[in-house]
Amino acid sequence: MPRPTGKVSAFLQRYHPPPNGGNRPGGPLGGPIDFMFNPSQLTLTKSASWIPHVVRGAEQVGIAEFSGSEPRSLTLTVFLDVTDTHSRTVQQRVETLLTCCTPTTTSIAADAPSPPWVKFTWGQFQTVSFYSYVSQVTATYTLFDSSGTPLRATCDLNLTEVGGTKPRQNPTSGGHRTRRVHRVVDGDSLPLLAHREYGDPTVWRAIAEVNDIDDPTRLSPGTELLLPAADEFPAEAYPGAATPDRVGSTGDGR
Repeated sequence: MPRPTGKVSAFLQRYHPPPNGGNRPGGPLGGPIDFMFNPSQLTLTKSASWIPHVVRGAEQVGIAEFSGSEPRSLTLTVFLDVTDTHSRTVQQRVETLLTCCTPTTTSIAADAPSPPWVKFTWGQFQTVSFYSYVSQVTATYTLFDSSGTPLRATCDLNLTEVGGTKPRQNPTSGGHRTRRVHRVVDGDSLPLLAHREYGDPTVWRAIAEVNDIDDPTRLSPGTELLLPAADEFPAEAYPGAATPDRVGSTGDGR
């Protein structure tokens, strides 16, 4: 079904699992799964793990210890309806969504079975767009034609973020900086951001890679960009950004 004109439609893109256990997915697996109707509600969850310390005999508890951040999770409902065409599209789309929970043919052949990675995308809503795996698909069929073909269904999807970056070092132990988010404003460009952030405009490709930007000349105001820490850049690929004394050399305090 073509996406409606004049309206940004949400979709789910499947990706091949990372080859050889890498932390980036392979290429796209098939075309995007377009939503017939945009979700009316999204639930995004992010939590942190803390270890409580109980002091025997004390009136108050001990200071809790932070043990790590939990992955983001996204839940949404996909509404499917073909009552006007009586086609088999509902059944086919549900079956496609179910493949997100089964190992891909390629991963089985490589003796490393894994379901595909996915990414939910809806226009400029970058906060809910991240690589994840589908932990559950629940399809509820609510209308059928005389032959038993489903005409209407709702699919509840549970997406869980896939860890794709190595743990950051403690700032006092020699690490440079953690990632931060920049909201694009008029006049921004990737080379300009690279110059401000790392003192070297030539490393703009690193920002493009992290944010899956295909066309660096098109940055929409309001878009959130993830700015990687300088020590994430391979030294041979981005020597200027990987050098500690280049970081913050612009004097802007960032």
